[in-house]
Parts: sequence; C-alpha cells; structure tokens
Amino acid sequence: MKCGDAPPPGAALAPEPPKYSGGACPALVSGHNLLKSGNADRDFRLVVPAEIMPDERLPVIFLWHWLGGSADDFYEKGQIQTAVDQQRFIAVIPESKDDITFKWPFDATQTTARMEEEFVFFDDMLACVSAQFSVNKECVASAGVSAGALWTSQLAGGRGQYLSSILSFSGGTGGLIKPFPNPEHRMPAIVLWGGPTDNCFGVMNFETASKDLEQNLASRGHFFLECVHNCGHAEPPIDAMNGLTSYASMWQFVLDHPYWIGAGESPYAKGLPDTFPTWCDVGAASATPREGSCPNGPGC
Repeated sequence: MKCGDAPPPGAALAPEPPKYSGGACPALVSGHNLLKSGNADRDFRLVVPAEIMPDERLPVIFLWHWLGGSADDFYEKGQIQTAVDQQRFIAVIPESKDDITFKWPFDATQTTARMEEEFVFFDDMLACVSAQFSVNKECVASAGVSAGALWTSQLAGGRGQYLSSILSFSGGTGGLIKPFPNPEHRMPAIVLWGGPTDNCFGVMNFETASKDLEQNLASRGHFFLECVHNCGHAEPPIDAMNGLTSYASMWQFVLDHPYWIGAGESPYAKGLPDTFPTWCDVGAASATPREGSCPNGPGC
C-alpha cells in the first residue's frame, strides 16, 4: 500500500485541489515564488525533481520552518532537493509572513481571521502547484519543525480535508497553544520530539505538547508513530541509510500513507520498516528513547 496505488472500491478520496483566491495562478519556478494571497505577496520555495517523467503524478509535502529559521534553512538542512529527486515528490516550503511573534498563527492569542489567512495561503499554494504540475491529490502532507510543527497541528483541523498525513517534529497542542482542532479526516501522523529536555526559553515544553497531541490523536482514531530522540530541542540525530537523506524514512511515511487509507489503519501497524530510527514505534508511550551523544546543538 502506497501513494500511486489504485484505491480500493468505495474508498474515501481526497477532494479536488482548492481554487486559487487570486484568479489566474502565476507561472511557478523551482526556487522562490511570490504569490498574491489575501492582501499580501507571500513567498514560498518550490522544490521539484530535476527531471519529471511524463506519466508521473507527484505527491506534495508542505514543510513549515521553525521560529529562528527560514524556507532556505529547511531546504538546506533537510537536503530537500536530494530528497525530492530520490523519493519523487514536490516540496513546498512556505516563508512566514513575519507579522507575529511565533511566525505561524498557532498560539492561543491568534484570531480566527489570522488563522484563516494562513489557511488560504495553504489553499493558494496547493491550488497553483496543482495547476502547473501533475499532482497526486491522494498524497498531500504537511510537516513542520518546532513553530512549524505547532502550526501543522492547526492546519490538520483547518484544512484536514486535503491532507493525507501530518508530521510533527517538536510540536504539539494544548497549554499556550491552541487545542487540537479535531479534523474530520483521520490522517496518520508522526509525533517526534527530543525527550524531557525538549523546551524553548523555559516556557514551551515540547514533550508536554507532543503528548497532548498524541492523546488527541489516539482518542480520535488516528494512527501515529511516536519518536523520541532524547536530544532536547535540537535537530534529530537520524543516520542516513542506503544512500538516502537523513529524513528519508519520514518522507517514506508520507508516501506509504495515501489519503484513502482507512481511519486508524497503516501498513506499519505490525512493524516499522528497518529504515526507521530504533527510537520510533507505533502509538503513545511506545518508543524506546534514544541513548547516546547528541551531535547537534539546541535551537529554537
């Protein structure tokens, strides 16, 4: 079971991509693009395979950057060009509008209007990427790091009808963050964090927030993996395997979980592929936290 397979008869399929709010989409390029969305020119970095075969229908993964980062930082640290070339997907890396303290509108002070503005930006990016490229609408995912992960959990509620899966890397819900918004579509997820020392400025505890997200996912019937790397609020120390990038297993999770998979189901239910870190497992409180040195310094 994977993206690109024919869905079984009667399976619930993803809706058609949204319409662009600005009328006619601009021509997009590999690299940075400006897109009129709402009342602003919004920036995102588009990453496509160097060569696209005529019959390819490519999955799309949105990648939301962290508080002190940028789209370019995500592109470089994640080796995203190599990843899309090897694993055959399109990456969309939004740049924050930079009008609010935490970059993305996920905290309890954010208005419905500001959140809707960001949801529409997602709509517009998906609309225009889908208009120009042959996209597999059954395989559209969202992944975020830190602030971007906190936003991804909110996007799961605001635009979950389009999302086949979500990946939260040091994110979560609850407390200072808006609660999990209970999407109708029960998409699979990865909830990854750095153990009990995963915090920012002594204010945001990502272990607490990640466990809150897990509790909500479990109670509402989502399948999810738990991954605990035990290096605090730092880049996860994932070893590259088989000539692929460090995060290849995470992107493979997306590619192995099409939209039409049944609620709570997964090809990983009986065990993870051996490409996954040993500190990941299925469900809450399942992971064996990583032991050993941490090569990457902390950051928020």
